[in-house]
Amino acid sequence: MSIALHMAEDGDLPAIVALMNAAFRGTSGKQSRNVEAFITGSRTTESLLREEMSDGVQYLIAQEESTSALQGCVSLEDLSGGRWHLGALTVDPALQSAGFGSRLLSSAEEYGVARGAGAMEITVVNVRDALIAWYERRGYRLTGETRPFPYGDARFGTPTRDDLEFVVLEKRLGERER
Repeated sequence: MSIALHMAEDGDLPAIVALMNAAFRGTSGKQSRNVEAFITGSRTTESLLREEMSDGVQYLIAQEESTSALQGCVSLEDLSGGRWHLGALTVDPALQSAGFGSRLLSSAEEYGVARGAGAMEITVVNVRDALIAWYERRGYRLTGETRPFPYGDARFGTPTRDDLEFVVLEKRLGERER
């Protein structure tokens, strides 16, 4: 069952920031299984989201129909040639472990396909084995490529370990999940 996604507007940014910080940094009373305990500080800010959006990143949001409460968000960027980058897949901690993240991911992939995406790439911090496995169960494959972690850039928080990097996963869209 697909989730209706809407393009985020400037007025949505405070709710997106709150959701991402709750899900990735544990800043709400809700327990999230995705808390990145190896990074302290905020996951994002409104100014960082605005900067990304001005660079062509699209933030899509999923809202509860009757209340318009933010349930999740995801970012997509057209890298060219049918290759897109998916990032910031975020689910309200109260909805985690209920299949909402899988549905949000599928809806984001459908959104990309409708706009010419033939492949989707994601980057995941290398120490997040459970998250990497979650993406692999949804058809993403490790490419062998890594990218540096932004040490020294406090906009993304402060890492508490020195062995972080991003691994790149890719999925050819239209392939069946295994």
